Amino acid sequence: MSTLGLYHAGTSVLHRLPAGGKLAALALGVTGLLLLDGLLSLAAAALVIAVLYAVARVPPRLALAQVRPLLWFVVFLLVVQLLLTDWQRAGVAVLTLVLGVALAGLVTLTTRVSAMLDVAETLLAPLRRLGVRPDRVGLVLALTIRGVPVIAGFAGTVREAHRARGSSGRPWELLVPVIVRVLRHADALGEALAARGADD
Repeated sequence: MSTLGLYHAGTSVLHRLPAGGKLAALALGVTGLLLLDGLLSLAAAALVIAVLYAVARVPPRLALAQVRPLLWFVVFLLVVQLLLTDWQRAGVAVLTLVLGVALAGLVTLTTRVSAMLDVAETLLAPLRRLGVRPDRVGLVLALTIRGVPVIAGFAGTVREAHRARGSSGRPWELLVPVIVRVLRHADALGEALAARGADD
């Protein structure tokens, strides 16, 4: 089972902060990262995020698991950026992405999904007059949040199966089996939701 985006139980200061405050801080933090344009400033931001992970008492292995799935995309992005610009700008682009994901991972690790959904439903409540159903939006958000570690888990299972058979497990060799598993999971999930009347 993937540990990406899963709640990590704890009693740290970050765990005790309200979900709304953490989501607002995440939005401000990501905005701040986008405004940084130097490697030194991003390195300082990385240090701050590392300290926050330590404050939350998140094990290093679990912290790394939040950004490990980005590896191939980061390599691709780095190559593209190096072709289009200089190495410093390429480094800024890659670091901004990785740090943004790490920050989002910290929020999901220290915040229960139910608490985040309560915040989303509260914010969307005024739109009920326009026909928006906050509970349905909350359901979509919950499925999206849970879907990330599920898909990452599928990818890990398929990769291990390829390695057990002596295959190299290159990304393009894993794509089709992962897609098949995702589609099967989506089909089963759809049937479960329909059985509970969620398609009304």
